[in-house]
Amino acid sequence: MRKFVLAAAAAGAALSLVACSEAAPEADVDTAMADAEANVEAAADDAVEAVEAVEIAADDAAATAEEAMTEEAPAE
Repeated sequence: MRKFVLAAAAAGAALSLVACSEAAPEADVDTAMADAEANVEAAADDAVEAVEAVEIAADDAAATAEEAMTEEAPAE
């Protein structure tokens, strides 16, 4: 999630610098916008992968805890 925020901030800053430059031609602004969009999309993909990894780890931890409770339960 931090990567997503960092990439979005960096993309916004880069786009602002290019857009504010009086000497920047239209093509440079378009290129900067495309680069910023690609960076945000890549960061979003990384965030989705991280969330999926956390979900898998949580499921594994829950299964391990359940197994441990079942094995250690006193027989009645």
